[in-house]
Amino acid sequence: MKRVEAIIRPFKLDEVKIALVNAGIVGMTVSEVRGFGRQKGQTERYRGSEYTVEFLQKLKIEIVIEDDQVDMVVDRIVNAARTGEIGDGKIFIAPVDQIVRIRTGEKNQEAI
Repeated sequence: MKRVEAIIRPFKLDEVKIALVNAGIVGMTVSEVRGFGRQKGQTERYRGSEYTVEFLQKLKIEIVIEDDQVDMVVDRIVNAARTGEIGDGKIFIAPVDQIVRIRTGEKNQEAI
């Protein structure tokens, strides 16, 4: 099993969610996060004064899937989240050793 973490622009959440649901992905966790990469923040104006926002708002989507679904899920996320501009985000893929459903004690595949 793999955990896919995608950092995306907030306004792309609905498109990414629809793409994943249409692909049969039944569960995900979404968190509001802040950070920066090559974008290095942005300059904004408030009441005539300029200031730099160093940490930009993003969303992190976490999904646990079977190994054979990784390429398909990554393609769906990339196609739905891409704007072509710097700051579109990143996808991280990591192995998952074990999953336990708290309510029933089910493990691994049954717990997904």
